[in-house]
Amino acid sequence: MFTTLRHILLGGTAIALSAGIAQAQTQPPAGTTAGTPIVNKAKATYSVNGAPGEVNSNETTFLVDRKVDFTVVAQSAATQVNLGQREAVLTFTVTNHTNARQDFLLDPDQQNLPVGILLGIPGSDDFNVTNMRAFVDDGNGQYDAADTRTWLDEMEPDETRTVFIVADIPATGTPTLAHISLHVIAAEGDAAGTQGIALIETSLGAANRDDRIDIVFADNDSDGPAVLGDTARNGQARVYAAYQLGTRAVDLSVVKSSRVISDGVDTLVMRALPGAVVEYCLLVSNANLVTPATNVVLTDKLPAHTTYVAGSIKVGGTCLLGGEAQDDDANDANDGRVFSGSYDGATRTVTATLPSVIGPVAVAAVFQVTID
Repeated sequence: MFTTLRHILLGGTAIALSAGIAQAQTQPPAGTTAGTPIVNKAKATYSVNGAPGEVNSNETTFLVDRKVDFTVVAQSAATQVNLGQREAVLTFTVTNHTNARQDFLLDPDQQNLPVGILLGIPGSDDFNVTNMRAFVDDGNGQYDAADTRTWLDEMEPDETRTVFIVADIPATGTPTLAHISLHVIAAEGDAAGTQGIALIETSLGAANRDDRIDIVFADNDSDGPAVLGDTARNGQARVYAAYQLGTRAVDLSVVKSSRVISDGVDTLVMRALPGAVVEYCLLVSNANLVTPATNVVLTDKLPAHTTYVAGSIKVGGTCLLGGEAQDDDANDANDGRVFSGSYDGATRTVTATLPSVIGPVAVAAVFQVTID
């Protein structure tokens, strides 16, 4: 068999006007699998002088051609990041609408675009990320060390998978936006674990033949002017998202309370007697429901006439429930899974660290003292 082929242009700069999708939003099922033989023959019945007869036609067979179609969707137009953040993550999904199993090549890049025109957010691309890479999710829905594959391997018809772009954010400056593009290219999917080569479409001028599987690009990505819209029917798609960096005000407050939990005399009405145990609670809250306060460090110097109760620090719960138990030393490796706490006997100071506080949930740090 012979096929006249034309190469797709891998270096195209076409883009989609929407950050959400580089393709029509509704798609029909992929349909009959490419390469499926469609076989048919006809039959004629007749009679001669009252005697019935029958004759069959020859059998016709043709192979179903491959209709290449897929969508790429950014899960968020802009993702908030911090100065110096490593491996900041953007999340996308790719769906294979092709009637065949195939690979997809992933080509992340950064575009210098004006005033957020593709994202619907204010600001221009004004800082460069580094160490940018694309990885395929291993199935748990979040980027982690297990996500090492850099192309979509052997995607079945109508299958959707998640793709992450990760990059490092500069540690200095006053940047606001970095426009990032995920460029996806349809590729052969004929060997599991091996990255396929970019698909080549059967020449539009070549006659259709029944004994071969033609490749037809059906991706309708022309969402706007040619300079901004991904070209239709080229076996490629491009979609945008952004890293957004900026200072966000928080409204942090700390409320301190105390209660006598034992006095050695009465178990019903306990009073602040010498020898009584008093539990202090530092309750931290952030009225901002969107932006977290990070690396919150609480310090509390013990008042005179009190002695710290060894091992009494608990962080991360409520005033009554306490949270994660902490040891007294400053070695965070021996503390709880999320929070940390310590007591410095030289300065008589309790310290608790909260990685993040965001409304509406308040976070507590508690500790105990005895009255001298």
